[in-house]
Amino acid sequence: MAPEASPSDTDLILAAQGGADRHAFGELVRRHQSKVRSVLRRLTRGDAALADDLAQETFVLAWRNLRTFRFEARFSTWIYRIAFNAWQSEARKHHEVSLDLDDDALPPGSDAFAEMPDIAARVDLERALATLSDGERAAIAACYYADLSHEEAAQALGMPLGTVKTHVLRAKAKLRARLTAKEKSS
Repeated sequence: MAPEASPSDTDLILAAQGGADRHAFGELVRRHQSKVRSVLRRLTRGDAALADDLAQETFVLAWRNLRTFRFEARFSTWIYRIAFNAWQSEARKHHEVSLDLDDDALPPGSDAFAEMPDIAARVDLERALATLSDGERAAIAACYYADLSHEEAAQALGMPLGTVKTHVLRAKAKLRARLTAKEKSS
């Protein structure tokens, strides 16, 4: 007898939409929480505590609004849109649109560094990401950390497709220039 395939996101959403199956929603959280936290850590300039708070807020909002999910996009696109809105709301509340990164804002060993093996390279990348505009950083986080297509990122971020593509191109050029300059000065 073949092992039973795990339910799709769609199956889990349908099971949870009535509010009766919290276990189905719990599985959606388990599947998506790591990437949502990773994206939020990039958006919050490595502030793991803030990113975790925003991730929790994201999933609470998703639970409260799951009945309104219309299956026009993937669940991941919808959840990233909620996360992006939570981040924007928090930034507006605290007027934290400044992208300066303090030297001690990203402590070595932080969870924000889990994806790169070299701590110095991780710090350099986080500092380079911090120099991007909010739009550029959001587009890079959506496309490269959340693994969304440009079209999905545009939908999740509420931006025109051309704007997302422009932000990604500009961000990549800025990151390449900053990281290349860093390598040459080392």
